[in-house]
Amino acid sequence: MKFGVVQFPGSNGDQDAYNAVCDVLKQPVEYIWHKSTAVDGFDCIIIPGGASYGDYLRPGAVASLSPVIDAIRGYADQGGRVIGIGNGFQILCEAGLLPGALMTNSNVRFKCSYISVRVENNFSDFSHKCTVGQTLSLPIEDYQGSYYCNADELKPLESENSILLRYCDKSGKVTYDANPNGSALNIAGILNEAGNVAGMMPHPERAVDDILGSADGVLILKSIAQRLD
Repeated sequence: MKFGVVQFPGSNGDQDAYNAVCDVLKQPVEYIWHKSTAVDGFDCIIIPGGASYGDYLRPGAVASLSPVIDAIRGYADQGGRVIGIGNGFQILCEAGLLPGALMTNSNVRFKCSYISVRVENNFSDFSHKCTVGQTLSLPIEDYQGSYYCNADELKPLESENSILLRYCDKSGKVTYDANPNGSALNIAGILNEAGNVAGMMPHPERAVDDILGSADGVLILKSIAQRLD
């Protein structure tokens, strides 16, 4: 089992992801430079958070055109597992690996805090150690984290159970007030149609020890590792 963590100029979540895999999962992990196209041999690739390329043009737009993302597109088409976190989610949407887009938060404010999310399915490689309806406490850190997709894209997300996480209150209720950024249907994370590509705005790799505020992110990380074992 081997994980890869993509590094872009401007990334700031790459080391968090690397450390989570190395220290929490105790699994081999390597960095993948943004100019590299050598992605074979990895069992899961993490596209981390951070302002790739300074978020110029819009978050994820420039990164989506990089050589490594072109290689990851082929990797995912062959069934390779990919998870994009924060800016990584934005990159996956810009690259067309996931539907929709991430827009400026509805309150036009940068949001950095722990929030609650509800697990919407637990059959995926990214959530099977969770239970449906379980509430996780995870941090978010975004200014453009409001998930949007049109009706044609939203319908299959719902009908195919491809919504992975929704923002909720601490009791697990999905409410308007619990939505930190105005995301459609309180969506915090989604899957592609095949289920091997996931994107989420919350950061599970930053919630791996109670001393950090929560260890709930371990459930997502261990879900991936157990399926790869």
